[in-house]
Amino acid sequence: MSPLASENRITTEELRDLLAGRRLPKWAPWAVAGGAIALSLLLTAVGLLGGIAQGAVLAGLLFLFGQAAWSFRVEGRRHATDRFATTLIYTAFVVAIVPLVAILFSVIQKGLEVLRPEFFTDTMRNVSSRGTGGGILHALIGTIEQVLMATIIAVPIGVMVAIFLVEYGKGKLASTISFFVDVMTGVPSIVAGLFIFTGLILTFGLERSGFAASLALVILMLPVVVRTSEEMLKLVPKDLREASYALGVPKWRTITSIVLPTAMSGIITGVMLAVARVAGETAPLLLTTFLTQSLNWNLFSGPQAALPTFIWDQISSGTDPSVSRAWGGALVLILFVAVLYIGARIVARIFAPKTR
Repeated sequence: MSPLASENRITTEELRDLLAGRRLPKWAPWAVAGGAIALSLLLTAVGLLGGIAQGAVLAGLLFLFGQAAWSFRVEGRRHATDRFATTLIYTAFVVAIVPLVAILFSVIQKGLEVLRPEFFTDTMRNVSSRGTGGGILHALIGTIEQVLMATIIAVPIGVMVAIFLVEYGKGKLASTISFFVDVMTGVPSIVAGLFIFTGLILTFGLERSGFAASLALVILMLPVVVRTSEEMLKLVPKDLREASYALGVPKWRTITSIVLPTAMSGIITGVMLAVARVAGETAPLLLTTFLTQSLNWNLFSGPQAALPTFIWDQISSGTDPSVSRAWGGALVLILFVAVLYIGARIVARIFAPKTR
């Protein structure tokens, strides 16, 4: 074995193949994929496989190991390992993205059937589960008010906690706060609703309302806001802080004028993740505000509908018109989160620090 081969821990044969430049032709992956698909279709046609899903899994496995074996025979172990790992990465991406695309396609396809102007301007008052018509105005207004109130409460608290942990946090207090934030991250949504229901509604007599629902959503938003803001603040270079301190700028002014503007884009992204986390929650709302078929503008008094409870109510009815309205509500909920996210990104771009 040559010294170069010994140093890199490859065999003489692999070194010779590497120096000779032996590589698979560019059409090789396509050929392997075509053969894998053809074989899986054949086995499915003769009844050896249970359906399209099993055929797709078999085709993926045949492509994965077939390409790796061919590469090992022609290119050597290292190139074969590289191709195998690369294929696994792309396969994981496809496995993750296909269900998401399928869900979005189903929601868009079935939701568009009921998206008419009246669907946004009408409520479900005096509309039976078997009747056509009705709309989501009451649920849309409720979701906007509840999520907005939860955001107003959770974001300042979460950002200030993150600032404390990054800039000031030392000792047992910081470790205790960090521990409880980690615990809150794993709290099920229904537990947050039960806490508000038993702790505030039953014990202190707080009325079941949209505000009570907002408090339950705050519990779910806080850990997401704290953790994402904390990570964004940690990414701000220490040189910026030290340069500010060297100029005699107080620490609080450094945080508000340099650290926060630098991390603002990431903080806004974290806030939107928290909003997306709570916008579709149903269990806390059923415990704290339940639902109503009428429009209620008052966040602090009386039951108030929301898009998640509207979807739950319509899908529970089980009739064709109500199920169609549930699909429409699901599509509107997705669009609601998407509009908020796009708006937040625009705001983050506007207020991002200017670089020259």
